Amino acid sequence: MQIKNNYSIKIVLAFAFILLSITNSFAHAINYNLEAAPTQDVVLFYLKLGFTHIIPQGFDHILFVVGLCLLSQKVKTILWQATAFTIAHSITLALSMKSIIVAPSAVVEPIIALSILFVAIENMLITELKPWRVLLVFGFGLIHGLGFASSLNEIGLPRNKFATSIISFNVGVELGQIAIILAVFCLLILPFGEKPFYRKWVVFPASILIGLIALYWTVGRVINM
Repeated sequence: MQIKNNYSIKIVLAFAFILLSITNSFAHAINYNLEAAPTQDVVLFYLKLGFTHIIPQGFDHILFVVGLCLLSQKVKTILWQATAFTIAHSITLALSMKSIIVAPSAVVEPIIALSILFVAIENMLITELKPWRVLLVFGFGLIHGLGFASSLNEIGLPRNKFATSIISFNVGVELGQIAIILAVFCLLILPFGEKPFYRKWVVFPASILIGLIALYWTVGRVINM
């Protein structure tokens, strides 16, 4: 257990090193159209943007969340993982949009694919969720936040409502993640989770499929770097 804990901490520290080593001074894009808009319009715009960035546009993030669901049959435990992921990506998203930490998508996207692959492999190697996995999910969330920032920067943020926009976007992302978790729970875990064949005929095939897709993405994104 101690070895696994140390391994998890090393992965998180490695992510932190990556984040600290790819900073630059570029300013985030500005959404001039929403600077004069009412606050509720800004909230609704970025709330919807965050949700649609997951469903239906974020297929890689959908697979990541589905992968997180496969190792536990308790929806509360799964939601805790999603919350750790959201906190982490909220940090790097805000820092990136403030130009404190900015990473090129050519670097971030292969790492995101690798994080999905890692979760898929882990689902097949261990039989129950370990406490240290939250650390891993948090570390992966830091990287995913930079990916969110890359997409969000194409639209920009209103300068006078920066915090409102960021919070609304992250809430939208969280709602998208919760929707995926509830779907997996209702369609897979609730009807089949207690069945003796669940791990062999649900967890393994789903993890293999997710892993193969993530491996394909990783190779493709590295080649295109």
